Amino acid sequence: MREIEIAGNRIADDSAAYVIAEIGHNHEGSLTKAEELFRKAAEAGASAAKLQKRHNRTLFTREMFHQPYTGKNSYGATYGEHREFLEFGHDEYAYLIKVAQELGIDFFATAFDLPSVDFLAELDMPAIKIASADVTNTPLLRYAAGTGKPLIVSTGGATMDEVRRAVETILPVNSRLALLQCTAVYPAAPEDLNLSVIETYRREFPEVVVGFSGHDLGNEASALAYSVGARVVEKHFTLDQTRPGSDHHFSLDPPLLAKLTASLERTRAALGSPVKVCSEREAPAVRKMGKKLVAASDLAAGHTVTEADIAYRSPGDGMKPYRTGELLGRVLAQPLPADGAFAPELLRPRTKSAETAVNAETAEAAGSAVAAADPAVAAPPKPDPVG
Repeated sequence: MREIEIAGNRIADDSAAYVIAEIGHNHEGSLTKAEELFRKAAEAGASAAKLQKRHNRTLFTREMFHQPYTGKNSYGATYGEHREFLEFGHDEYAYLIKVAQELGIDFFATAFDLPSVDFLAELDMPAIKIASADVTNTPLLRYAAGTGKPLIVSTGGATMDEVRRAVETILPVNSRLALLQCTAVYPAAPEDLNLSVIETYRREFPEVVVGFSGHDLGNEASALAYSVGARVVEKHFTLDQTRPGSDHHFSLDPPLLAKLTASLERTRAALGSPVKVCSEREAPAVRKMGKKLVAASDLAAGHTVTEADIAYRSPGDGMKPYRTGELLGRVLAQPLPADGAFAPELLRPRTKSAETAVNAETAEAAGSAVAAADPAVAAPPKPDPVG
């Protein structure tokens, strides 16, 4: 059975959705704002709050780190300064770990490089996320898998061969894997989502938990994703969708995140059990509208029941119509008035000769039905012409 556990939370086919509020850098470099995001995520029913961790000095080339970066989304004169402004270090992470513990919400982060894996492992994060951009980064995948932490890997922009390679890199080292269908479009339209890939992943990787990382607007796709087997659902999270920044506009705000978690609970309830039964809640309607076997007219004791003696009427609180064959040819042990319900105890035991007669009658009726449907079946074969 596909299953992983994150900080005591079991995630499997029969579990609720594990909902990750992806804060990323929507805290805008403010620890106070990050704490508020954690608190709002917990209030909205999220399972986890997540940040992103980069070792910027080694992650980017010198040219990219020092390139000018100006505009409404910039927090520095260069791209490197911008990224460093947004980056939390050990003290901020240690503080947020305590906040998460107080709130009863899991806290982990995406590692974008090897030093960040070490950083998160040293803080004993309960899981490590790998972003879509690194699904082809097998050295990072192998290194992160070596921590023994559960890995959650997004697959936006990847081909199926690249996803297979990622899974084949991780599983020999670490079986604790969740694989998320994702589309690297921001925001993603419904036609971008390809939620059917979730079913492909479930067939291809039967030992792996499957999920959905959505950059779409709204919650409908997440409920659909759960219905086809996603058990980890990740959505970007912000306090204000109008804030400047690349992620805010397609992130969920607190009311929308609360609606998401409630929607996923309703989806799970609606899916219910795969076992088809008549539930207790259905039973009154089944009784009221169903049919039972009753006497079509007054029948005397000693009467042999024929098809003409049987009617099918509501309520359905007696022998069901598919049991008609149990009545034919049986002798009533006592009188039965019109509309009286047939029951096994009202019938005398069937004699051997009567049973044989009923079986013959049934077989004859079946043969007549076949002949009516296909005369060629019933007609005897014609002799070959004498020639």
